[in-house]
Amino acid sequence: MKKQSYQPKQFTLQGLEGISDATLEMHFKLYEGYVKETNRLNEKIAAFLEDGQVDQEEMPAYSELSRRLGFEYNGMVLHELYFQNLTKTRTNKGGSNSAFRQAAEASFGSYDTWKADFMSIGKMRGVGWAMCYQDPTNHRLSNHWITLHEVGNVTGFIPILVMDVWEHAFLLDYKPSERAQYIQAFFANIDWDIIDRRVEQVAARRVA
Repeated sequence: MKKQSYQPKQFTLQGLEGISDATLEMHFKLYEGYVKETNRLNEKIAAFLEDGQVDQEEMPAYSELSRRLGFEYNGMVLHELYFQNLTKTRTNKGGSNSAFRQAAEASFGSYDTWKADFMSIGKMRGVGWAMCYQDPTNHRLSNHWITLHEVGNVTGFIPILVMDVWEHAFLLDYKPSERAQYIQAFFANIDWDIIDRRVEQVAARRVA
């Protein structure tokens, strides 16, 4: 099995509105931990497969490693998407001609209805992620709750907007009961140019 190795990406986000540099620094370190653990798990799984099979006595350890990989790998990728859709530079806030706003209106009737749905999902109790996906077969947007990192992802749907609502994403800035304030801060820092680009990339895909 060919070993896979990932390197942590670097993000320049200091100076966000309502999300402190201290929170970002802590969050980057946590993300780097997911990258490191993903690499470690891939190495261990590759070691089991060096002889081309998994023996019965190896199966319990192999199974646990394989299940854990989904959590660690998704934790790595979701954090990258989250950091990538933030910016300290004000961008187009989903103007009437933006690809995202048009998709939101086509899917929900209005941008405000989409936003109310997305924000409400983010306020749900539990630890996880609020995700806006686009279905590449019909280009409709839909919002979903992802438990932990891996439970609730919709097969084939493309992430468009990713919001981390684990408490580590805001606990230095807001109390657990103030998650709604964090969500408002998140919206103040969305890089709408990136969001439009993601929508446009889905539109350009050919689906069999």
